[in-house]
Amino acid sequence: MADSGDSELGDFQDVSSSVDGGSDHDGSGDAHGSGGTDEPSEGSTDSGSDDGGSGSVEGGAGSVDEGSGSVGDDDEAADGFAQYAMDAAAGPAATGIGTLSVAQGLCVSEDGEETSLKAFVTTGNREGIRLGTYLLVPYPDGETMFSRITALEYAQEFHTDDATELTARRRLQGNGDAFSEADYKFVADLDPTAVLFSDDGGTAGDGEGPDDDLKRRMVDRVPKPGAPIRQATDAEQIKTGLAIPEEGVFLGHLSVGGEKVRTAAEPPTVDYRLKDDYADGDPLVFRHTLVAGGTGSGKTHGAKNVLRQYLGRSYEMDDGRDAKAAVVMFDPQDEYAQMHDDNPAFDGDWARRLDREGIEHGGHDDTVALVPKEAGTSYPGVGHRAEQVEFTVPFSIVDEYDMPWLVAGASLNDNQYPALLTLLNRFFRNYDDGTYEQFLSFLDDPALKEELHESGRVHEATYDAVKRRVRGIPSGVFDQDAKPITELDTTLVRSGGLTVIPTYHLSSARAKEMFVLAVSAMLVDDKLSNDPNSARVDETPLVLGMDEAHNFLADAENVQAQKVVQKFTEAAKQGRKERLGLFLVTQDPQDVADPVFKQVNTRLVLNLGDEDAIRSVNIPPELTGKVPYMEKGQMVVYSPDNSEPVEVTGLPVCVTRHGE
Repeated sequence: MADSGDSELGDFQDVSSSVDGGSDHDGSGDAHGSGGTDEPSEGSTDSGSDDGGSGSVEGGAGSVDEGSGSVGDDDEAADGFAQYAMDAAAGPAATGIGTLSVAQGLCVSEDGEETSLKAFVTTGNREGIRLGTYLLVPYPDGETMFSRITALEYAQEFHTDDATELTARRRLQGNGDAFSEADYKFVADLDPTAVLFSDDGGTAGDGEGPDDDLKRRMVDRVPKPGAPIRQATDAEQIKTGLAIPEEGVFLGHLSVGGEKVRTAAEPPTVDYRLKDDYADGDPLVFRHTLVAGGTGSGKTHGAKNVLRQYLGRSYEMDDGRDAKAAVVMFDPQDEYAQMHDDNPAFDGDWARRLDREGIEHGGHDDTVALVPKEAGTSYPGVGHRAEQVEFTVPFSIVDEYDMPWLVAGASLNDNQYPALLTLLNRFFRNYDDGTYEQFLSFLDDPALKEELHESGRVHEATYDAVKRRVRGIPSGVFDQDAKPITELDTTLVRSGGLTVIPTYHLSSARAKEMFVLAVSAMLVDDKLSNDPNSARVDETPLVLGMDEAHNFLADAENVQAQKVVQKFTEAAKQGRKERLGLFLVTQDPQDVADPVFKQVNTRLVLNLGDEDAIRSVNIPPELTGKVPYMEKGQMVVYSPDNSEPVEVTGLPVCVTRHGE
């Protein structure tokens, strides 16, 4: 990397000294200063000439003056000394984009609002500069400041007023052709992200020495005025500057303004990955993930690509053994079972490219569609070739897994809920594996109602209210002609397997909610319990995915919602210890209960048009404004325990089958 005295700045230094000192400057554009002899040198233009070929320069005014020095090149002479100097500085040796400007001061501060770093960008580099572009600024001792452009502005080079009728008309008539970059300063505000350094004392990111020598620390020093600035084009420097892990779960490629960051390496892109081992803490899959995006943003496409990376990955358990993760996905649109199949549009070139980057692809053979059975409905299952297994939710799960809230109904209040508990406890003492129909018959007993009322345990009005609520739940959910989900734990959770639970065929939103909450709560209980009912669930790393999560984990005032949110909040808190990761997909992140949302470490935010939704994902303000303009597959990744906040572009193709 060059410092401020390197040839990256071109020949500007030599040209200036040549003109000022009157010494010769070799080349086709020889220039002689005004301090030289009055006699024209050999080969120069006659000092008295007044035609277009005269090359004499007077004190920067550009007029011909007898006795002044001469310039051999007619074209350069016409532009005068200032243009000549700029041309020389922009020569082929100037590989940076500009220099650090001290005109308004240089300051780095613990208070980010007081930090002020500005770069002057040379005319030939301005078109390619964008907000968010990553830049490198060298320190004299070989360390490097890694920074990001946060603002761009034009400022006047000369003190002139271009807000005039004459100027406007000239530019309108010329379609803007009268504009000259050299007439203006182009200044970029820099946000310092990190200092890059090497323990061996070499130049940070010079391409020499082991790759793991490059490290980062907080910005604790200010660069020198005039330091040359260049765009970051080395993958190692970029990843180190942004703290992006070298290994992990692939999410996409680093981008700026929707365009992938390009490097000189092969492949030229910079892959973005999530930490997935215990070297630097817990794998982030167990710190939970949220995928938020509106309709058409590519969230399901992206979610499939991420989940595919988890299939086959292993994690260390408390007993020291490694176990492959199981993925269970609740699917409201019958899309995730397609992950069993290859993408028919996938060609060999794509496969080879993904192999080179270590990205998992292709259908996952160990995929099972575990289909909820509801009376009066059927599951077509024609969009995929995964194995299909029906299941039912036994009413006894309410007692076995302590889920009284499952039959509480959306409108059961705090006074009625204790009454429901009393009735359920009494029922299951008499009916060990009682069914829903038996419970309804149990509630119809007038003697029971009178007994509880007279004892003061349940008021008769409360009894009637509970009875109405229990009868109001969908009657075809419990105890259908299929194997109980409580006996399918080894099918539900398989090491390295994907289980998809489709719900789009169910009759109502309430039925969908009951199936999803029953199965997910069963999994959570077996993960968190000291005495789990299923050893398989307890001993297997689990990624629990939920599409349209806002429909199941919303914050509400009724008892059922409170109990569900409480259970999943506890699951999120204990996830790291129990090897349980929540993977929530939603188009309405603002409706996900705040206690659950706060536990999510990694947020993948695709296009969102709703302001409330954008505010709710709580990403840094410099990235918030980009969210409504993101195209399909583009996202902001905010994962504080993984890297700096960044833009990422997901793969344009789904690594498994997707869509029709």
